[in-house]
Amino acid sequence: MATHARWLGCGTCLLLALGAGPVLAAAPANAAASASAAAAERDPEALAALDRMGAALRGLKQFSLSSDASTEVVLQDGQKIELDGVVTYKVKAPNQLFLELRSDRQLRQLIYDGKTLTVYSPRLKYYAQVDGMSATLGELVDNAANRYGIEMPLADMFLWGTDKAPKTAIRSAQHIGGGTVDGEAVEQYAFQQDEVDWQIWISKATSLPRKLIINSLDDPAQPQYRAQLRWNTRTPVDTTAFQFSPPADAARITLAPAEVAAVAPDNGEEK
Repeated sequence: MATHARWLGCGTCLLLALGAGPVLAAAPANAAASASAAAAERDPEALAALDRMGAALRGLKQFSLSSDASTEVVLQDGQKIELDGVVTYKVKAPNQLFLELRSDRQLRQLIYDGKTLTVYSPRLKYYAQVDGMSATLGELVDNAANRYGIEMPLADMFLWGTDKAPKTAIRSAQHIGGGTVDGEAVEQYAFQQDEVDWQIWISKATSLPRKLIINSLDDPAQPQYRAQLRWNTRTPVDTTAFQFSPPADAARITLAPAEVAAVAPDNGEEK
């Protein structure tokens, strides 16, 4: 579970620090040995809520999503630093996507029109493109991560409700109770996996996620990622959102495969 996402370009690194990659992963090798103990801690209602949420997400034909995101970064001396920003999505199923990550330090955009993947830095005036990436959004999440090291924030929303998000990885599932997020009635749930604890608040009206907190357990400091989600599923998304025309002063760079891309030092600020 990564709370730091990196977009890597050849020669110039396109870095961002507001993303949370997929929470659900394949079950660990020792899962069978602890299956009976885990079953006792897996509340059927909490697991059913994930099924309902997955069905609601897979039923969306288009949507806009804005999320206030906060990522904790652990310094070498153990101190935690919080980085805030806004994640914006515009999506048309099955294969069009616009993503923007904006903060005081950085601005990054990712555009996918169903065939070409574009990564653009408006402030640095760099962009990279990969042609021939014909894929659904769920496949795009996998391809971008595996081929180019691009971990899209909130990527689970393209995986929930599919076999890419197996619930077998969850060893503890609890229904915490009701509440509100931005005035909307929600139910809160808590889940545990081998390397991560996470909580999610799901709308009672739409079954869409409204708030997410992820604690990474593979770091002793347990850095946290928080996101509050605001959905717009009614307003049509203009197809121009998925079209990219590079500005005259923008330079094209190469998006290197993850296995050959070098990670440059990152101080969290753009140059």
